[in-house]
Amino acid sequence: MGNYFQTVVDLDATHADARTLADSGLDWLVREGIVRAELTDCVLGAPSGHPPGPSWAKAVGQEDWEPSDGLRIETSRTVFNCGQGEPRFAVCPHCAGRADFHTDRLEEIEGAWEPFGEAISDWSDTGSAAVACPHCRRPGDLTAWTWSDDYFAFGYLGFTFWDWPDFSPGFIEGLSRALGGHRTVLMEGKL
Repeated sequence: MGNYFQTVVDLDATHADARTLADSGLDWLVREGIVRAELTDCVLGAPSGHPPGPSWAKAVGQEDWEPSDGLRIETSRTVFNCGQGEPRFAVCPHCAGRADFHTDRLEEIEGAWEPFGEAISDWSDTGSAAVACPHCRRPGDLTAWTWSDDYFAFGYLGFTFWDWPDFSPGFIEGLSRALGGHRTVLMEGKL
């Protein structure tokens, strides 16, 4: 079993504007009837969140089931991830070379993960980190690397919906507009 989540991460939000942007996003979600304004015990990992609203179905592609849990909004420096599993590779922002972490037989490649693990820890602590590409040797800002299955995103604002049906592209576009047209990424995972 487990709990599924979908997180929309604002890639352009800064520490300084995360709270204001969170309020803008929440205002839009409440106006649309997708979530309720009140806080209840409806999310994992936090004391409270926003329960589904009367028009929750406007956010999803198919009404496979009614959401059983709600929305948690994160407004601090966060390493967002997909929960279970781990990334298979990361792609360099300079040369598009793949930094593989496992062989085709799913055996760990010794030493391949360490620079990324250290950079993730550094970014979590300071908000800044770079990783040198194993192919072109150029350091790339950790936040500019892309990850297999969009496994990681680094940011200051995330909207995590627990146990909802898959979102529609139109919903993601609408939330991005509510965030001032910021770039967003949708992450899906399970705990």
